[in-house]
Amino acid sequence: MYAILTGPVLWLTFAVCIGGLVARGVWYVKGLNWQLDRVPYGRYTSYAVKGALKSVFYWLLPYGSRSWRMNPGFAALFFILHLGIIVTPLFLFAHGLVITERFGLPWPAIPNGLADALTLGVLVAGTIILLRRFALPEVRGITRPEDILVMAITLAPFLTGFVAAHSGGQNSPWLIAHIVSGEVMLVALPFTKLSHSLLFFLSRAQIGIDFGVKRGGMKGRGIVW
Repeated sequence: MYAILTGPVLWLTFAVCIGGLVARGVWYVKGLNWQLDRVPYGRYTSYAVKGALKSVFYWLLPYGSRSWRMNPGFAALFFILHLGIIVTPLFLFAHGLVITERFGLPWPAIPNGLADALTLGVLVAGTIILLRRFALPEVRGITRPEDILVMAITLAPFLTGFVAAHSGGQNSPWLIAHIVSGEVMLVALPFTKLSHSLLFFLSRAQIGIDFGVKRGGMKGRGIVW
């Protein structure tokens, strides 16, 4: 089972994930309409690029945007969650071994203690963000079952992985559950709200072009939104 899940199933998972995200990106870009958005895509390139980069940069910077500063607690949870989601799977020592074994690539790794801390950070931050959806009326009103499912899909690989790492054994049911839940998460990326892993950059760039060209950027105003 382990060999199948980390072999052909893993290759199929990557194919669906990458192919789906590429399709979502193409679909997004082709859906832009300058008449509807009233933003002259393809013109005023220097202002557009500057606005796009500025928008992406300040939203990736903790408390760099006004929205982050208005919600400091949520911003902290958001960055803890996403830092762990990105760093832990990419640089976990055990994952590096699989990458080296399956693809023949050397891979850097973070210490196991740091991986544990990041994993716990993901689980705690994700749980608080989920509870926030029920605690705040303005968020509860727009929460759908899909939102809860997406968070469950996101947290499952970290919970099962943490237990598997501390219970040991290649044949551990927790390890199998971890691999399956991780592959489910990858397959879900293009088809759920997890697609924001790509669409975040495209949408922030689009908004940046809007502000950089149409809403004062060309007049030299230093807008940080």
